[in-house]
Amino acid sequence: MATPTSPDAGGRTRTWVPDWPCAPGQVLRPQRRGAGDPTQRHEDSGRIWRAMRTPVGPASLCVQPRPAAGEVHGRAWGPGAEWALDRMPALLGADDDPAGFEPHHHPEVAAGWRTHRHWRIGRTGLVMESLVPSILEQKVTGKQAFGSFRELVRRHGEPAPGPVAPLRLMLQPTPETIAAIPSWEWLRLGVQPQQSRTLVTACRLASSLERVTEVSADEADRRLRSVRGIGVWTSAEVRQRALGDPDAVSFGDYHLANWVGWALVGHDITDDEMGELLEPYRPQRGRAAAMAMAGGRTRPRRGPRMSVPTHLPTR
Repeated sequence: MATPTSPDAGGRTRTWVPDWPCAPGQVLRPQRRGAGDPTQRHEDSGRIWRAMRTPVGPASLCVQPRPAAGEVHGRAWGPGAEWALDRMPALLGADDDPAGFEPHHHPEVAAGWRTHRHWRIGRTGLVMESLVPSILEQKVTGKQAFGSFRELVRRHGEPAPGPVAPLRLMLQPTPETIAAIPSWEWLRLGVQPQQSRTLVTACRLASSLERVTEVSADEADRRLRSVRGIGVWTSAEVRQRALGDPDAVSFGDYHLANWVGWALVGHDITDDEMGELLEPYRPQRGRAAAMAMAGGRTRPRRGPRMSVPTHLPTR
């Protein structure tokens, strides 16, 4: 096994003192696409490594929590190092303001909020970083989507900057590279034609899509969904991660409505019913859903699982 790179090996540094008990591993977990994600590595020590394509160039960022001192240490390499460090607090949830969140409509939400009051939603500010894997996750199993994303990065991405070779940390392919991938290669990656068409379309619009970070969440939703193949679910997945939108709910998810249903009413429900249950929490419906699942009942593990398609070429 490769030895993790020392976080003291050059680069730019920053020490940030959050005003709440920040847990970087928890905040950054939704940004990772499976345990084998080549763009984000988590160490047992608590350090998290991320490879990013920032607006000013590639960057590698190492985030090291220091809970005893109440601070977070960051070290970054590459042309985008300063950008990554400047936005490290937002990445770890500093822009997420839970003020005004009223969890009293359901006792389960209130229970989740009591035990997770310091839970925050991070904001990457990078739309394509979230959009590409989200499109790969449309209507397939997590195992299949994570595998396709992992192979996409390994085959068409590039090593991240800095002394991170032992971690095999890699940058996601550029939108230009993704747009040029031929149809037969998408099949080798286990990606269905509808997904690859959506990816190519989105990558050709990458520069305009990146600008949705500059508008309201509602306008960002409208712009994302104006792209053929991007619907309610994909938009919400991107807004959660890139914008840190606390109101984004992944309607259309294979599991979410049932998880929320069991947490709040004790049985499976539809998306429409979930929308009715969460409506009192607008504009923080996404936070309410997370707190419901943290404080409510857990859905029993039974019934058939979605199977991995067998008609695609083996990776």
